[in-house]
Amino acid sequence: MNMPVLQGKFIKLEPLGLDHADSLAEASAGNEALYKWTPVPQGKAAAINYIQTAIAMRDTGTAVPFAIIGQEDGLFKGSTRFWNMEYWPWPEGHPRSANKVADACEIGHTWLAQSATRTGINTEVKLLLLTHAFETWKVLRVCLHTDVRNERSRAAIERIGGKLEGILRAHKMSADFMPRNSARYSILIEEWPVVKENLTALLNR
Repeated sequence: MNMPVLQGKFIKLEPLGLDHADSLAEASAGNEALYKWTPVPQGKAAAINYIQTAIAMRDTGTAVPFAIIGQEDGLFKGSTRFWNMEYWPWPEGHPRSANKVADACEIGHTWLAQSATRTGINTEVKLLLLTHAFETWKVLRVCLHTDVRNERSRAAIERIGGKLEGILRAHKMSADFMPRNSARYSILIEEWPVVKENLTALLNR
């Protein structure tokens, strides 16, 4: 899936590629404590494998991975992606039957370099991704999952208007190699105008 660069005020999201491997490894180096809840590659070999896996998912149409790049300094700030892309089997003649992009998706695999935390960058990342999902793809739902123990992430999702759907028990392997219970949140297309307003207000503070 070809994706344009998503341009923001402070950052841009460009398709993740192997040319980001050195920068990715440098951005994540030595920050194991920061990534307590999110698996983040440590070292050049792990960075290459991480990117190759993301590209393979992109090539099968199940994910769209991005590098987060600072607008002013051009530095690698982290990574994020659309994934778990859903294409619903609309019947012929339905208004969405000709839609060649996802009907629903998830935003995840998001992590930031330590220098980018508590800066508003994550807010702009979510604004750019959600704007593209709801206004370009016109998806009907965007989901976000996080470890139930990650109170900071849960508070951030709730602050922008994500609705808690429930807890998925033993949903996946956690970053500390345990069965992870995941808090599942969603935003629907009819909720997007209010969510966009919240995100824009947070970004402008």
